[in-house]
Amino acid sequence: MGLRVTLVAAARSSSLLAERFDDDRPLDEAGWYEVQLAAHTLVPLGAAELRYCSPTPRSRATGTALGYAPLAQPALRDCDMGRWRGRTLSEVAALEPAAVDTWLTDPRTAPHGGETLLAFISRIGGWLDTRPAEDGAIVAVAEPAVVRAALVYALKAPPLTYWNVDVRPLSTVTLTGRPGLWHLRLAATAG
Repeated sequence: MGLRVTLVAAARSSSLLAERFDDDRPLDEAGWYEVQLAAHTLVPLGAAELRYCSPTPRSRATGTALGYAPLAQPALRDCDMGRWRGRTLSEVAALEPAAVDTWLTDPRTAPHGGETLLAFISRIGGWLDTRPAEDGAIVAVAEPAVVRAALVYALKAPPLTYWNVDVRPLSTVTLTGRPGLWHLRLAATAG
């Protein structure tokens, strides 16, 4: 069977248009409501032998609300956005349009002074590859950016593929396999 890692994207802490880089705000009212609506499908994932979360308030709150009692993993933190931390993309684009263009087209650069996209994807992949290699199940609640990075790493996709992956709050993705050899597992829906 191998290892099964299910990643759950944290519930939201703001509207999509108000999302901020490296956001550490807690769940908003809509986020709590969405967790309640999705709980019936997400709570069973808490039966996993190991339960983790990103260290952000919204990831912790999402995991706790789902009954996972997750252990925060510093390696699952969001990308370090340096001086852009706390700003929206539109704010940064208005102030530093050339820097934003560079950031979106070259995964080896960090015009914000933080972590490069390539380093971020590698860090998340390193976390995946250091999970126990024996058969078992893991669930981890993480920021959508972390889930995107995990998918790019697991599928060995080019780093710029990261920008083409849309991860919605409370969506899930399952990776199966073992360190260095991951597969994307899509679940069938009933009906």
